[in-house]
Order: sequence, then structure tokens, then C-alpha cells
Amino acid sequence: MIETVDKIFSILGESLPALIHGLELTIFLTFTSLLIGVLIGIIVAFMKISHVRILNRIADVYLTVVRGLPLIVLIVILYFGITNIVTLSRFWAGVFALAFHNGAYIGEIFRGTIQSIDRGQMEASRSLGMTYFLAMRRIILPQAFKRAIPPLGNQFIIGLKDSSLVFVIGLNELWGTGQSIAARTLMQLETYLIVGLFYLMLVLFFSWLVERIERKMDVEGKREVIRL
Repeated sequence: MIETVDKIFSILGESLPALIHGLELTIFLTFTSLLIGVLIGIIVAFMKISHVRILNRIADVYLTVVRGLPLIVLIVILYFGITNIVTLSRFWAGVFALAFHNGAYIGEIFRGTIQSIDRGQMEASRSLGMTYFLAMRRIILPQAFKRAIPPLGNQFIIGLKDSSLVFVIGLNELWGTGQSIAARTLMQLETYLIVGLFYLMLVLFFSWLVERIERKMDVEGKREVIRL
């Protein structure tokens, strides 16, 4: 046990800058991919609730592919597919691959929250002269976004952990950095313990942050009700 602790401190002393760089890359990768994933998800959600059958079919095929393939397989397929069309760095190829995957689940989150809003609100908005898209933007989507915060927070945590799979395309984020350190030092267990601890701290921090956002939104919602 003491020997393991000594090895852990030895790895931290030698490789801490590399691990911090990998940590920063993981956070940036996660945020960027989820931001693009949210945009994809909104489009997919509108395609799913659309009355145009071809849009429904396209969304169904997209969701079926994402759900049916392991994420690591999807990343490799998309990486080589994207880089065969345009020249992209490993980072941006990884971002788009993760965004494509996250977009499916985020799309289902938005579809569910949009459809959870009472239809009477849309009918009332249209009766006041609003167009469908204006009613969506001003009335429906703000409420849907608020309801989507808890599942979006969960998807963010999942996306954070899933980002470790981009090491398969050679991107040295946190897990990829850990792989390199383990191969160089031949101290696999100790290195993976350190990397696991970094991931745990990230997950705990962002879980706390999402919970704070949920509480703030809930308090603001109650204040609005009181004002009304």
C-alpha cells in the first residue's frame, strides 16, 4: 500500500503538467461537443414533432443509428468519414463525433420537454396572433428549456465520461494522457487511479454545479409565480 502511494506521488510529480493539460482538453472537448450537440438536439426535436413525415423518418434513422452502435465504433466511423471529406484536427473530429452522439439523446430530451408543455398554451398564443415559430420562441421553448435542465445536466455528466473514448483516434485528453503515462512509466494501476480520481473530481464538481443551477431556476420560478 505504501509503495503504491509512493508511486502515485512519483507520477504526479513527473506528469502533473501533462495531466492538467489533458484535464483542460477534456473539459473543453466536453463543453464544445455538448454545445454543438444541443443545436443538433433542438433540430432533431423539431423534426420529431413535425407533421412532415420525411423529417420524422430522417430523425428516426438518426436515433436508431446512434442508439444501435457502440459509441467507440461511432467515433471511429465518424472520424475516418469526416477526415476523408475535409481536413480536421483530431480535436475537432472528436468534437463532431461526440456531438453527433450526444445530439440524439439531447434531441429526445427536448422533444419530451416540448411535448410536456400544455397544448393550450400554444393555442392561446396563436389566438393572440402569434405565428407558430414566435409562440415557440417566446412561450413554449423557455418553459421547455427550464424543464430540460435536470436531464441535460445528467447528459452533460455522461458526455464528460464518454469523452474519454476519443483516445481511440489519438487525442491526448485526460484518458489518452493517462494511457501515454502508463505506457512510459509501466505503472498502470497507479496511473489509472490518478486519472480516475481526476474524473471523479470533475463529475462531483459539475454535479454540484448542475444542482445549484436547478435550485436557482426553481427559486426564480417561484418568485415569478408570486409576482403574478
